[in-house]
Amino acid sequence: MKNHHRLHASKAALATFVRTFVFGVEDSLVSTAGLLSGLAVANTPREIILTAGVVLICVEAFSMATGSFLSEGSAEKYLTKSDEGSRTPLISSVIMFFSYFLAGFIPLAPYVFLAAPFAFWTSISVSLLSLFALGLLGAKISQTHLFRGGIKMFLFGGIALALGVTVGGFFKVL
Repeated sequence: MKNHHRLHASKAALATFVRTFVFGVEDSLVSTAGLLSGLAVANTPREIILTAGVVLICVEAFSMATGSFLSEGSAEKYLTKSDEGSRTPLISSVIMFFSYFLAGFIPLAPYVFLAAPFAFWTSISVSLLSLFALGLLGAKISQTHLFRGGIKMFLFGGIALALGVTVGGFFKVL
């Protein structure tokens, strides 16, 4: 019975880490690409787009890691009814920080290397392709339908990106 409990606990921790990784990458790709696209559509100068992108990535990576640490710790305390915790919240927060931080540079990179109109479309394209790949990876890990996982992530991310472009376009008109 003890081995069964350990196996269940390790599977639960692994599921937490996978969830945290997918959440960090998805949120970073969508938030960063949405912000950058909205700024680009509003004809914001490239230097401001780059500065805003780096600030967003750094602040949000830390914020998401902190939120992950606190929420996982709270959930663990609730489940165990104890103030004694495991390392899971700490590991989860590190995974969140690096997954968010690194993924944020995917939509930002085109603005570093390319001119504004081409950077805009390239950023959106690589972000959507990355979301699709993330959906495939999540489906592979969970042993579910690969294409469905990729499409779901692609579509939900695409809707969020469209929102960023729409809001940016609104402010361009003002």
